[in-house]
Amino acid sequence: MLCHEFEDRLTDYLDGTLEVHANREFAEHAMRCPVCHDLLSEVKNALLACSASEAPVPDAALEARILLQTMPETAISCADFEAHLTDYLDGFLLAPLYHRWERHAALCPSCSELPGDVVRAIGACYTSKQDELPVPAGLESRILQSTIGNVLPQEVRAPFGARLIEWLRGALDPIVSPQLASVATMLLVSVFVLTNTVSTDGSVSGIYHASLRLAERTAGNASKSSALPDGMTGSVPPTCSRRPQSDALPGRSLWPCPRCNRGAARSRGRGKSALPSCRR
Repeated sequence: MLCHEFEDRLTDYLDGTLEVHANREFAEHAMRCPVCHDLLSEVKNALLACSASEAPVPDAALEARILLQTMPETAISCADFEAHLTDYLDGFLLAPLYHRWERHAALCPSCSELPGDVVRAIGACYTSKQDELPVPAGLESRILQSTIGNVLPQEVRAPFGARLIEWLRGALDPIVSPQLASVATMLLVSVFVLTNTVSTDGSVSGIYHASLRLAERTAGNASKSSALPDGMTGSVPPTCSRRPQSDALPGRSLWPCPRCNRGAARSRGRGKSALPSCRR
């Protein structure tokens, strides 16, 4: 076996993939040739040192450099990087474009600091927005001069048509407000129902007459229910004892009390009725 053949088969020998005959020839050549023997020893020591040491932490730009060398078509330009910066900060970038954007930020020195600068600028805008700044002198007069051509606010007056429209809007606002519209709708529905059910002629005056007749009928029923029974004279006691019928004394019957519709004892042996005084 020659030395160049020894170097070509060195990896296969260390991996243990050589055949038995080739493996014996490789070992014999390493024993006879001191140069190849030293080479085999150096490679074995290097492998032992790599396996004993800890794995290095991969750099953030390592993947980007590898892909840039192997797949250069996946890289994006600085113009595309700036175009997608807002979407990146808002979190709207898709996964493939997101990784390409980050790889470009890791490799390009002019674009790597751009996201941080934009974030700090947005934070400064929010901070200054919360602080109340003093109004510059003459700002109001410059605004009036640029808009209406007059620097005296007291001489500024809206046209007659605009003032008329504003007055009509203020006068009609209570009428067209949503609360009043709902109340008006309920009122119209109630009038429609009453004119079709209570009124005899289907008019509002018919509702009024029907309510009067109903009130007279109710008053007549109340007067009939409060009339005194036959044979009873004198004034009605102002109060009632609310005594139940079982409380009637022996030898007395009960008749209805006109004040509370309960029975009051009446003596059978006397010619006149007796009303006990009541306690309510």
